[in-house]
Amino acid sequence: MFPVTELRGGLIFSAWTKIPFVSAFLICFLGNILPVPFILLFLRKLLQFLERFRLTAGIVAKLEAKARKAEKKIKKYELLGLFVLVAVPLPGTGAWTGSLVAVIFDIQIKRAFPSIALGILGAGAIMALITYLIIPGLFFNFAD
Repeated sequence: MFPVTELRGGLIFSAWTKIPFVSAFLICFLGNILPVPFILLFLRKLLQFLERFRLTAGIVAKLEAKARKAEKKIKKYELLGLFVLVAVPLPGTGAWTGSLVAVIFDIQIKRAFPSIALGILGAGAIMALITYLIIPGLFFNFAD
């Protein structure tokens, strides 16, 4: 559920520690999706509250600026853009960022959540291919 590593780091760690794929995927998926409804429901109010204080207003502005970087794509493709933003396993993407973008652009929860959930599944599929099938022999010694 940590916003930086999310499912991606969890699957890498799971492959490295030889946790069976199905267990690892389910745990990582659930850990990644669990905070999403809470972020979608409460982030707007939290951001509005934090904007009132000089100490935290800058943090809110940086978060909103990060979300605005994806503005053209999100406005043009909305749910597909949100899905891609969550699914592409690159730094600065993922469920937390997708939820932030959905809140900033006022995408309804009932529309944003399925797109984010599918994005998490997409990111999980990509990371599973990489960590469990493509590079295990390059980085991890599974021969023991």
